[in-house]
Amino acid sequence: QVRLVQSGGGLVQAGGSLSVSCLASGGTFGTSAWFRQAPGKEREFVAGMNWNGANIDYAYSVKGRFNISRDNAAKTIYLQMNSLKPEDTAVYYCAAAKYRLMELRRTRDFYDFWGQGTQVTVSS
Repeated sequence: QVRLVQSGGGLVQAGGSLSVSCLASGGTFGTSAWFRQAPGKEREFVAGMNWNGANIDYAYSVKGRFNISRDNAAKTIYLQMNSLKPEDTAVYYCAAAKYRLMELRRTRDFYDFWGQGTQVTVSS
C-alpha cells in the first residue's frame, strides 16, 4: 500500500509563489497528479504527469503558471505554483496510480492513492 504525505503550501499574496510536495512510501507508483478542492466546489484536476514525464497535462486555468515534476528516485511529486491568484485558493491533493505508467487521465477514479491535502491560500 502506497502512502502519500504532503508538505508545503501556506498563505501568499496574489502574484506570489508557493510549492507543494508529496512523498510516497510503501511502494512504487506510476502516473501522478495534483487536484484541488475549493470550499463548496468539486475536487478538480490541476496537473498530471506519467511516470517518465513523457505525458504531462495541465488544467487550462493553471497552464503557464504551475509546473508539475517528479523525482522517481526520491519518490516525490512536486507542484510549483507561480503567479498565484485568489481563485487558486483551495486544498491541494496529490494522487498516484499504482499500475498505470504511461496513461494520464483527469478523472479522480483513475488514481489509487491520495495525499492528506494541503491548504493553499492566496490573498488579494
